[in-house]
Amino acid sequence: MANKIAILNGPNLNLLGNREGDIYGSIGLAEIEAACADECERFGFELEFFQTNSEGDLVTLIQDAGAVCAGLIINPAAYTHTSVAIHDAIRAINIPVIEVHLSNIFARESFRHHSYVSPVATGTICGLGPTGYILAIGALATQIPEEQ
Repeated sequence: MANKIAILNGPNLNLLGNREGDIYGSIGLAEIEAACADECERFGFELEFFQTNSEGDLVTLIQDAGAVCAGLIINPAAYTHTSVAIHDAIRAINIPVIEVHLSNIFARESFRHHSYVSPVATGTICGLGPTGYILAIGALATQIPEEQ
């Protein structure tokens, strides 16, 4: 069986392709999921892909991924800057975690410059649009031991 990875997406990412195109581009979340599925296949990963607007649901998805996945990619969106609960959930799991942001959070409003996720993530990719997800899958491939 392939190594399973989860890609979790936070609030408002379901609106990609329809919101703030100058910041987030014109590609929707379904297109990002399809590109991620292709890249996961290349690395032999089984993919679980989720989006939720609920902080509590995101915490539960992180905990669930920690129990059944070999790695996690998370775009916590606005919760990046506010959620100690997401920080604690990531800290509690024992798998590599890559934080992804479509925009460069450090080139935006000052309140977006702080991430509660970065200190507990294996790595962070930001500002590269949907390509960041593809790069994160490759990064996980370097962090997950090959199956025996």
